[in-house]
Amino acid sequence: MMIVDNLQYANWSEKIFRQMREGGVDAVHVTISYHENFRETVLNFEQWNRWFEQYPDLIMKGLWAEDIDRARETGRTAIFFGFQNPSPIEDDIGLVEIVHSLGARFMQLTYNNQSLLATGCYEKEDTGITRMGRQVIKEMNRVGLVVDMSHSADRSTIEAAEISERPIAITHANPHAWHSALRNKRHEVLKAVTDAGGMLGFSLYPHHLKNKSDCTLQSFCEMIARAADSYGVHNLGIGSDLCQDQPDSVVEWMRVGRWSKEIDYGEGSASAPGFPPMPSWFQDNRDFGNIAEGLAQTGLSQSEVNGIMGENWYRFYKENFVPT
Repeated sequence: MMIVDNLQYANWSEKIFRQMREGGVDAVHVTISYHENFRETVLNFEQWNRWFEQYPDLIMKGLWAEDIDRARETGRTAIFFGFQNPSPIEDDIGLVEIVHSLGARFMQLTYNNQSLLATGCYEKEDTGITRMGRQVIKEMNRVGLVVDMSHSADRSTIEAAEISERPIAITHANPHAWHSALRNKRHEVLKAVTDAGGMLGFSLYPHHLKNKSDCTLQSFCEMIARAADSYGVHNLGIGSDLCQDQPDSVVEWMRVGRWSKEIDYGEGSASAPGFPPMPSWFQDNRDFGNIAEGLAQTGLSQSEVNGIMGENWYRFYKENFVPT
């Protein structure tokens, strides 16, 4: 079975790279920018180049879908890069092509706040895709940088799906009807994205789960099976949002960046932000087999399970990472 996890933000280490191999994970889309500017993001690319040098038997850089085939043939995990904020392109549309040439393959048009491109899901007013946003989407389509709307507000996401000439993605979220987290997506949003050929990656981050850390494997997998009925099983995958071994202080960087002097509590409690415990059946990269087994028990066919676990993302990569 091919396993592709289309979103992680772990505190990377040899331990995690080895767990990827133990879990048979063939590819991971990793976040290398939250609020970093272009130069700071380049430093993150440099850090990954060092890890590729240090652990050539465990990980390799992924640029194209075919790199997943090469990773599988050589017993490694292909690492694909993405941004959870458009800050790496600053206010320069020319940097879209540059970051793609460096290896970026996904870019969110917003994190939680309003950006130069679109509206984030925490804003009270959603004004949709901006003038610059329309131009950036066009350029992203041209070079093969996938539009990601995981943290974007409803109108902005629907408009992005309409404006983009190529399918877009929600790399890590769940249906709002299953769990009403602010970040989870309403039916009309998911319908707009998937009707246009886009992908939804199901998140395992506890704040996005029904009953949070106590969410059951059965509940999670039945939610996916229902989504398959509504949005087409070929449009579904996993985007775990695994933040393994990150210190709680990293949550402040994720939510606050440099835009506020105050703590943004987000979807957590009113106390200092921190990472909630993962559900017992998904602790790290060695647990993807639990999801595959749970999906099979919902009545999905083996080919449908294979699609959700990785083959659907593989197809999406193959069609959308290449320039037009």
